[in-house]
Formats: sequence, C-alpha cells, structure tokens
Amino acid sequence: MPSNIRQRNHVREIGQQGPVILYAHGFGCNQYMWHRITGAFEGTHHQVLFDYVGSGQSDPSAFDPQRYATLNGYAQDMIEVCDALELRGITLVAHSVSCNIGMLASIARPDLFERLVLLGPNPCFLNHPPDYHGGFERSDLEGLLGLMEMNYIGWANYLAPLAAGTAPGDPVTGTFIDSFCSTDPVLARAFAEATFFADHRADLAKVSKPCLILQHSDDALVPLSVGDYLQRELRGSTLELLEVKGHSAHMSRPELVIDALQRYLPNA
Repeated sequence: MPSNIRQRNHVREIGQQGPVILYAHGFGCNQYMWHRITGAFEGTHHQVLFDYVGSGQSDPSAFDPQRYATLNGYAQDMIEVCDALELRGITLVAHSVSCNIGMLASIARPDLFERLVLLGPNPCFLNHPPDYHGGFERSDLEGLLGLMEMNYIGWANYLAPLAAGTAPGDPVTGTFIDSFCSTDPVLARAFAEATFFADHRADLAKVSKPCLILQHSDDALVPLSVGDYLQRELRGSTLELLEVKGHSAHMSRPELVIDALQRYLPNA
C-alpha cells in the first residue's frame, strides 16, 4: 500500500532529516507551486510534497467521483500520504482550499500534526449575510463553473491572473495557466465544486492545533474580513497580513512566506 500511495499522489521527498514539513497545494495547482519555498528549508527539514488525486502528476485512474465530491476525500488523500510515509509531528503548510482540507485532516487525525500554516484560507467562499462575507454570491460561482464547462481555456485565462495577482504575461500567471490547462477538465470541475460550494465554518472550533494564518492584503478571492473571522474562531491562532496582491504569495513573493515560516517554526 505505501508504494501505491506514493505513486497515486506523486509523492516527493526533499531530505530525510529534521522536522517534517508537508506542503499541500490549492485548487487547480500542483506540488510544483512550492518550488520557490522548499530551498530555504533544505538541510534542516524533511520536506514532503504530493498532488491530490485529479491534480498534477497524480494517478487519474484513482479518481472516485463519490469520494471526491467533498473535501473530506482530499483530506483522506493527505492522511493516507502521512500514514504511508509514517510521518508524525508534521507542520502542514497549506494553500487556499488545502487550508480547509488540512483542518479536516487534523480534526480526523490530530496525532499526525504539530501545527498548521494556512496561506490564503477561506472556510466558505459564499457570502452569508449579514454575519459572514466570503467574497462571492452563489450566482458568481455558478457563472465561473459555467465558464469552466463551456470554455475551459477561457476560464483558465480569467482565473489565473486573479490567483497570481500578476499581469497576464507574467511568469507566475503563466504557471497558473499551465497548471489549470494540464488538469483534466472533468476532474477539475469536481474539485471546483467541492472547493467553492463548501462551508467549513462549523469545523473551525474542532481544530485543536495552533495555526498561523497568512492573509494577502489585496486578494480577489479572500476578503480581509475572513482573516479576522478565522483568528476569532481558531483557538491558538496567529494572524499575519502579507503585503501581497493576489492569492499566491508562495509564488509571487516567496521571501515573505519564507520569513513568516522561519519566524513561526521552532529551530527553523
């Protein structure tokens, strides 16, 4: 089973010594998105990267529509990777929807994790007035998924600059477009529905591990109020605002993410 999981989720390890950092990518992305971060922790940490089933270079034949209809299926991917590699005392560094996935995994298996670093988290992308502003009306998200179905390339070219926070011709934007376009549209659609229509606000109180919330100062996908909401709802959490436009500081401003991690991690 361990070898099957490694292949299924295209698991890659950097170093074998030191505390474990597990990186979890966002929707439409893959483990390559962390390549500007990992170099800072070579030699000091055992770093583990993987792709969710349906993303990156994972095994698409392992996709089960029922399992991956909700984020719990992706959380199971994460847990199975941890068990296959016998990882413990993990610092999870998660981006976007992986923040929710990681929180679900930590609730189900708190023995695996030491702490969570949440980059650009949003427990619910939908607005629920007057108490919660997630950033989107349901009609907005349904329109986005409709575009995805009718014109996948057009959808990728629309969403990539928002995620990157950079101009259409910028290399970071190009990396997103390449990642989106290399993903099977059917599997991407399933992940999109599980991501954008989920509401995990009620799960926040169940998280028992300390969390570092890294929020972007100008993020089209996550309003600033979400960071304050998360800090209130997550016990033992720390909120840090990154002066970054877009939703992906680990790609556009990796030095800020590295600095935050080095200050937060013991002995980093």
